Amino acid sequence: MSRRPRVLALAALALLLGCAAPSSTPDSRRSGFDFMGEQTQAMQRDDSANPAMLWVQDGEAAWSTPPAPQARACVSCHAAAPSSMRGVAARYPAWDPVLARPVNLGTRINLCRERYQQQQPVAADHQLLLALEAFVGRQSRGMPIAPDPDPRLQAFRERGAALYTQRIGQLDLSCAQCHDQMAGRKLAGSVIPQGHATGYPLYRLEWQGLGSLTRRVRGCMTGVRAEPLAAGSIELVELELFLASRARGMALETPAVRP
Repeated sequence: MSRRPRVLALAALALLLGCAAPSSTPDSRRSGFDFMGEQTQAMQRDDSANPAMLWVQDGEAAWSTPPAPQARACVSCHAAAPSSMRGVAARYPAWDPVLARPVNLGTRINLCRERYQQQQPVAADHQLLLALEAFVGRQSRGMPIAPDPDPRLQAFRERGAALYTQRIGQLDLSCAQCHDQMAGRKLAGSVIPQGHATGYPLYRLEWQGLGSLTRRVRGCMTGVRAEPLAAGSIELVELELFLASRARGMALETPAVRP
């Protein structure tokens, strides 16, 4: 056999045996779930033990119940959530053409309340809103996070990235310093996770309740002795938009459990 056919034969054999070089490096990203103890992980895995499922049940009831006598229920427009809402939470924050800016899932629910149910919006961590977010989010559990590709979001995402790396507060720390550079180490006895927002709204044992990503970020800002951004501010949505792109492809865990 001449040299060229021999080389081609060896190359074909390598492909057949799956010996081709890998096309990409392994994904080193890890969910906060991976940094938890076994008991807390077991709590998240088992819906009957996951306390966040109480909010999911409330959200399911709210989905099917009109908020007022003359108002329509969510199900009236969207039908059954397991089919109509599957994949929705994995795409947020998303572009809103009326406001001409990105909105997160909680704001989208509030906009539906205002535009289609003629109801007043509720606060970011209102129990009704958390319940509906948890219920909608659960329909996408296990699906890959797939941020909205709308090019109009790019400038907002870049501002979120800048906020993620900006040093703030009296401790002069940024999100990146903790969750990129110090991930896996301990702070006050707790392991520092990589900070991927894969499970919100989630049940935090520290809170003894369900809470939003906004609540977590504002808490971090207070922790570094900075003035927290106002709940509902565009800056928080921009940061959430960047975090969604940072977690692209990771599995959505809503409703998650954290320490």
